[in-house]
Parts: sequence; structure tokens; C-alpha cells
Amino acid sequence: MKKHFLSIAILAGTFTVQSQNKIITISNNLKTDREFETVELTKKNLGLTADSKLENYTVKDLGSNSFLETQTVDNDGDGTADVLLFQPKIKASSKQDFEVLAGTNPSASKEISCYSRFVPERTDDYAWENNKVAFRTYGPVAQKMVEDKIPGGTLTSGIDAWLKRVDYPIINKWYEKATNGTGTYHKDTGEGLDNFHVGDSRGVGGIAVKVDGKYYFSKNFISWKTITTGPIRTSFILTYADWDAKGNKITESKLISLDYGSQLSRFEINITGTKEIVAGLTLHDKKGTIGTNLKEGWLSYWEPIDDSEIGTGLVAPKNTLLSFDHHVTDEKDLSNLYGNIAVKNNKAVYYVGFGWKKGSPFQTKQKWEKYLSSFAEKINNPLIVKIKK
Repeated sequence: MKKHFLSIAILAGTFTVQSQNKIITISNNLKTDREFETVELTKKNLGLTADSKLENYTVKDLGSNSFLETQTVDNDGDGTADVLLFQPKIKASSKQDFEVLAGTNPSASKEISCYSRFVPERTDDYAWENNKVAFRTYGPVAQKMVEDKIPGGTLTSGIDAWLKRVDYPIINKWYEKATNGTGTYHKDTGEGLDNFHVGDSRGVGGIAVKVDGKYYFSKNFISWKTITTGPIRTSFILTYADWDAKGNKITESKLISLDYGSQLSRFEINITGTKEIVAGLTLHDKKGTIGTNLKEGWLSYWEPIDDSEIGTGLVAPKNTLLSFDHHVTDEKDLSNLYGNIAVKNNKAVYYVGFGWKKGSPFQTKQKWEKYLSSFAEKINNPLIVKIKK
């Protein structure tokens, strides 16, 4: 969990504790303005004592003399915050100074824009969202219903896309109207809808293991753990039952996070039993157009969806997207654009998400792929943070 979502800053330099407050300089080496990228600071980075509480610190932009939104996260679940998050805005090819100081942000938002939860009232989904996109996947009760031939179940480890067109949270609202009978999230009443079919496909970023030309999948997740929700990030862990890929025993869990302002969720797959995984984008009825750029590390699929269009995409860190397979078959829901991703030290990392024409600025395939290209450039060239002595 040391590296997290879009482009976590590179921390440089050494320092000593001289006061509670710290001045940090963030450098942007790219020729493009940067925002919606999350910087993580630890107590060690800041030279704080072990008994210090990151919750007691905030961040000020010294250029504008304004406080930034912050969030603390307890990644390891020991009851103590491990990282302090914030999202600076940095102009192209420039540096900006910030101050980390003891105190509270007088203009802090109480809104949880990045949200996730287990949803027992809708069988047992797990759903997550930010101000741009929403997703869900399915749990063991939904799987057992299918296996026991009970109507209403779902058996897939694919990832569903919820096409929202508003910047406020919709997960609880949509589930509530579906469960109390006052509406359905399969119809767009102005906020978006769920019209994205998953079935046995990989949806938006579900994984598989390929052995001797055949793809093998896990079933639904068997357990979940919410790590954080807040104004900047939501993250959680899904664990899967051991599964078989032609005699290879596969163990799998997913650490998934979604940060404010991003179209893509970060997936960190913890896996044993294979040296490579594939992550897929469903091709649905195969009426769309793929895009691939292995050098930059992204895959794209742009397709019609009802009366609109949608782009799905996958981005992997530099040199980890090894190849792709435009896998087309007559078997129902099994046509996917697969990205072959390296597993190192039993981990594989990639980012997946979507841009819906009705709910995003991406009105064409070209604009969607430009976003993926820019996203890839940023994760491979993180903001650089130096903490002044």
C-alpha cells in the first residue's frame, strides 16, 4: 500500500524535526497542468514523532494562501492514520510551495465524494464511486443463488459500470429507490443509470489467467473490507476463494481505490499461482472499436450503448502491459479486449474505468484515448515532493 492511486508523489531529500510545521515544494516536470493527483505524506516523511496524529495536521497552498482539502487513511487497520492525502494544482513545468501545519482546515468539506460500501440489501454487492464514475461487483450470496437456481442471483467476478452524470454521490440513492420500490437504476431520470451488461465477461477490469490458450476466472468475492471513504479517496479489499486455472491453484485478493476527479479505479491484484494475469474490457456485442498503445501502456474500447456511446480503458504502469488479445468468440459474454500484465512479487497493478458520452467531457474515441495517454504519462512521471529542512 506504499503506492496508491493516480500519481503518488516521489518524496525526496532528508530532513530533521525543527518545528511542527513543514514547507514542501511540489514539482511538475511535465509540460501540462496537473490536478486530481493525490500526494501521500507519512509521519516519517514529515519528521513527526510516532505518537503524533496526522489528523491534527492540514495543508496550505502558500501561493494562494488557501487551505487544501485533506484526508487521513489508516491503511493497515491498526487504528492509527498512516498517510495524509491532498490534491495540489501545479502548473506545467513549475514548482509550488505548500505548508503542512498543525491545526484544522477552517473550510474543510464534510461531504464524502469518494464512497464505497457493502450492499446487503441488494443481495451482496460491493459498490464504489467518486464525483465522476461508479462501479460495483458481486458477492457470495449472489453466486449461491445462481448455483441453487434461485432467480435474481449473479455469478461473475467481472466489474460493472454505473453510468452517473452528476458529481454528487448516487450509490445509496439508487439502491434505496430500487429496494423500496420507488424506482429503478436501470432507467435514467437525470442522474444516469446502470445499462452496462457484465454477465460472464470481465466488465471493466475483471481479471483472468490464461493457460494453453484458454481463459480461467475466479467466481464472486467471498469477503470484503472497507479501508476508507472521504473527500479524496475510497479504498477497500475484496478476497476471492482459491480457484483453478488448469491445475494451477490461484489465490487472489484485490485492493481497489478510487480518487477524486479520476475516471479510473486503481486495482492492486495480490495473486499467487501465476506469473502473469490478464485484465479485460468487455466487447459486448462487438460493435465498438478497440485502441491499443503498448508503449504508453493503455488499451481502449469505444462502443455504442443505447442512445449514447462509452469508452472503457485500461492503463498499466510503464513496461508492465506486456501484450494484448482482441479476443472475439461466439460464446456469450466471453469476448473481451485483454491486457496481459506482469506479476511481480505476487502483485500486479493497473487502472481501469470509463467515460460515458452523457456524463463526461469525452465525446469521441479520440478524446477518450487522449485522456488515457495523459493518465499514463502522469502515473509514469509522478509529481516530485521535497520537504525543506
